[in-house]
Amino acid sequence: MEQLANRQILLCVTGGIAAYKAAELIRLFKSSGSEVRVLMTEAAKEFITPLTMQALSGNEVHSDLLDTNAESAMGHIELARWADAIVISPCSADSLAKLAAGRGDDLMSAVCLAADSKIFFAPAMNQGMWKDKRTKKNLSLLKKPVFHQIGPNEGDQACGDVGPGRMSEPKEIIEEVAKEFSSGLLAGKKVLITAGPTREKIDPVRYISNKSSGKMGFSLAKAAVDESAIVTLISGPVTLDTPERVKRIDIESAEEMKEHVTANLSDIDLFISTAAVADFKMKNAEPQKIKKGQSKNMSLSLEKNADILKHVSDNNPDLKIVGFAAETENMIDNARKKLSSKNLNLIVANDVSDSSIGFDSNNNEVTLITEKEELKIPKTSKEKIARKIVQFISKNIFND
Repeated sequence: MEQLANRQILLCVTGGIAAYKAAELIRLFKSSGSEVRVLMTEAAKEFITPLTMQALSGNEVHSDLLDTNAESAMGHIELARWADAIVISPCSADSLAKLAAGRGDDLMSAVCLAADSKIFFAPAMNQGMWKDKRTKKNLSLLKKPVFHQIGPNEGDQACGDVGPGRMSEPKEIIEEVAKEFSSGLLAGKKVLITAGPTREKIDPVRYISNKSSGKMGFSLAKAAVDESAIVTLISGPVTLDTPERVKRIDIESAEEMKEHVTANLSDIDLFISTAAVADFKMKNAEPQKIKKGQSKNMSLSLEKNADILKHVSDNNPDLKIVGFAAETENMIDNARKKLSSKNLNLIVANDVSDSSIGFDSNNNEVTLITEKEELKIPKTSKEKIARKIVQFISKNIFND
């Protein structure tokens, strides 16, 4: 189900004995890489508890349209905006009627009215209710491209009847939802990205750092997520907002970055190192602020930081690794040396001596270099460059 990786699914559970199947549906969505939030009608709570849904989804359950606390955090409009897809399972006859009538008098119907995402519904009701002409009329109003009906199946029913109206099994439901999403170029791939500078303390108020805004790394994180990757972003101190659906870890020093990179390498498919890690740190940072009048001159005793990129490469020979080379001269030659010495699959080289690109600029111009080829990406926005890099990685690194 790689199409569901990184998708945001709002599962609406309505009243019916089939509500117990929602627990398995949450498990299947989460195992496919989706984030799941649960909305329950009041009737649904009579069949399965909100505590169960919260424990399985890892998120608070939503149920009250007029909950002032919810409206200040994630009310019905925010829920509607958040969801990539809404899945109503089970969908009772009453809920079906509300959707068909365009009502908005409870949280579920209000969210569906406000949503611009696809709405999947899995009917579940007694065979007599399913065959009723009013149900048929309601169904006729719920058509694609917005509404997608899944099932129902035929079989034994809780009331003892046999016939149509039995809710489709969770596996069938998730397969139908997955069909409506196209697979991204990095669907299901787990990607670890480093971004921004590091800071190495001189004393409590001073530090050594590199000139980096983090914009390239953050753009790559967004581009990877847009292609359905599962992304963890380890960032030094920057003033950028975290892209949606990206797990972010904030660090300061190179040592902290190495620690978190090492801790997050398990099961990673791709490591992208864009961070401008300081090459040196103080041998012994001063515990108190150094006073200006202590001496006319100040000497700093420095030692090398660990080479994080080389450490990852040496200890993970099967991992796909992308590095960056910020150069001021002999860009291609220096980048190729780094590609070889650190055993990278790809290196992205850019000329930071040009003040119109790189570092704090919103634009960049880079050359993608592998052992076999070079591809220059002319000056454009970092967002567009990030998308082109992701496309190149998908085509040339994972399909080589």
